[in-house]
Amino acid sequence: MGYVRLIHWNADQAELWAEKLRSAGHDAVFGPLDRSARQALREEPPDAVIVDLSRLPSQGRDIALSIRKYKATRQVPLVFVGGDSGKVGRIKKLLPDGVYTTWENIESALKMAIAEPPSEPVVPESVMEAYAGTPLPKKLGIKAGSVVSLVNPPEGFRSTLGDLPDGVELRSGGASEAELILWFARSQSDLKEGISTIAPLASQTGLWIIWPKKSSGVKSDLSQTVVREVAMAVGLVDFKVASIDEAWSGLRFTRRKMPTG
Repeated sequence: MGYVRLIHWNADQAELWAEKLRSAGHDAVFGPLDRSARQALREEPPDAVIVDLSRLPSQGRDIALSIRKYKATRQVPLVFVGGDSGKVGRIKKLLPDGVYTTWENIESALKMAIAEPPSEPVVPESVMEAYAGTPLPKKLGIKAGSVVSLVNPPEGFRSTLGDLPDGVELRSGGASEAELILWFARSQSDLKEGISTIAPLASQTGLWIIWPKKSSGVKSDLSQTVVREVAMAVGLVDFKVASIDEAWSGLRFTRRKMPTG
């Protein structure tokens, strides 16, 4: 018997939807997608991947795009559930062959998706294609009137940000008083040394962890996988990825919400 993989931002709600799927006869699996879970997904592809878009959709969207990247999972049906029309519309442009539905209609939509998987699945060039043409402040979620902490930024980064929304204040350090933190880490030692101080702030503050791209020429032992695993080990979960510029990439994190009861 096959299984379906559920991508959801909230563990408690995910369990409720998983029970709904199980009652419809599906073996539903959910949980953080760390490196071992992603590897297992490729080694044993599910009958379908279900992505909840009700909140923080970027992580699910990015996972869906990465699923299309690998031949082993390329033909796995992608079922997107909920979400506002604007967000859904943007995802449809990237993945027009996905199935888009509501939780009320999930059973029939999932049945159709499994019965008719994409024969010629759309494969976007990269996860970053989702952000092409978006101004950097918008990409990072910098809002009008907010305080943004720059932790160890490269020289000239304020200019890289370009035009900011009205009333934005950029500070060097001062992470505990900011609404958004942009933390630049250049090595695993930097990341591991600072993560215990930065991570607790993610409960109430937006947090980007930013590292040098392999193509940047900056010597670094960091990668997206390494950054994600170090952050997950202290209770963080990423929900958005972005190309900052030619030299830097970033993941946005929040505190993982654990099941209650």
